[in-house]
Amino acid sequence: MQVTQPPVNLFTVDLEEWFHVCGAGGMLAPENWDRLPSRVELTTRLLLDLLDRLHVPATFFVVGWVAERHPGLIEVVRKAGHTIGSHSYSHTHAYELGPERFREDLRLSVRALHATGATEVTCFRAPEWSINNRSQWALETLVQERFRIDASMAPLKLVGDPAYPRAVHRRETASGGLLEVPPLVADRFGQVMPMGWGWGLRMSAPSRVLRTIAAANRLGIGAVLTVHPWEIDPDPPRVWLSPRLHFAHYFRLSGFQERLREVLRCTTFGRMEDLLV
Repeated sequence: MQVTQPPVNLFTVDLEEWFHVCGAGGMLAPENWDRLPSRVELTTRLLLDLLDRLHVPATFFVVGWVAERHPGLIEVVRKAGHTIGSHSYSHTHAYELGPERFREDLRLSVRALHATGATEVTCFRAPEWSINNRSQWALETLVQERFRIDASMAPLKLVGDPAYPRAVHRRETASGGLLEVPPLVADRFGQVMPMGWGWGLRMSAPSRVLRTIAAANRLGIGAVLTVHPWEIDPDPPRVWLSPRLHFAHYFRLSGFQERLREVLRCTTFGRMEDLLV
């Protein structure tokens, strides 16, 4: 008799600074990053404490720029038993980099992570889910650079394509294949919304998030949740952003840690590497 394995829910973290906002410009432009106050040590340790108390394993997609400046923090994450993946080096959209600069940026990120002791880096997530119809060439680059899992393609119009599969699936390229791990989305008001990350996760009551996870699981789909350490900052820095970026960055930050705690407390999560078994 064939035994059907339950879907694997995954908790992931995009480990970046609060000022890593694509397209913000002005005082948040990359040339100013080293002059801005860092919050990543405090907020990541708060998140690590939460995950430790609830026994939740996570995959931390780390920006290489952060790894270079906070190698000890990345070592703490790794020694806590979490998986380390790449979230690029410069936190730039894949389609803005183009093929050559994307490969260079990817290699810089891996080099920075290796320097922290993370020797096995086989998972990748592009900033703001930016492997989409403008940049699917990036998947072949990932295969060529020995990545086995990508988590960069969102089934959502705003950053990806609602036609993308919602379940873990294999993507083939001329150089081989890799697993694609999409984030959790939900159908509401005739639209697809980001239930598993960003403003969609922050705005939703834990009960609604848990119902969405359960519904996905019944369909054999593992729910993939994503947070940023800056989302649980007890005193987040406030800067001017365009209305769209302001909404994405600041909407319903208040109380998010407690809402997140309730979701994590009531859900079982596996490890991303479990998908490769």
